[in-house]
Amino acid sequence: MSGLNGLLDAVDTYFDSMYFCDVDKLHAVFHEQSSLFDADNGHIFVEPIASFSDDVAGRESPASKGQAREDEILNIDWLSPISATVKIRLRAHQNVFVDHLAFVHGDAGWKIVSKVWHLEKQVEI
Repeated sequence: MSGLNGLLDAVDTYFDSMYFCDVDKLHAVFHEQSSLFDADNGHIFVEPIASFSDDVAGRESPASKGQAREDEILNIDWLSPISATVKIRLRAHQNVFVDHLAFVHGDAGWKIVSKVWHLEKQVEI
């Protein structure tokens, strides 16, 4: 499904993948050639989706710890009817992240083709 509803469903799949550490949902929403980027330590860190997927698979999920789900869409910037950047915030354990997720709609639906993330803050749990 294209359009706003399809994009919102894809964002929700991303939120689910992070909250439950569900790699099947992660694979469903990320393009298989996507990469993730961060520069929190003063240099650009690049991680292919396969590596990120392995990392997520090894995590203890916020859901399993009974953490309340905290995620929100901050902004959607439509580049075209089939491409958008979605700015989100989510909490995983004590970490609060802000992500820019670049989505493209193709034959397989809405897929994240890149993610730029930033550790916004850490909160006490």
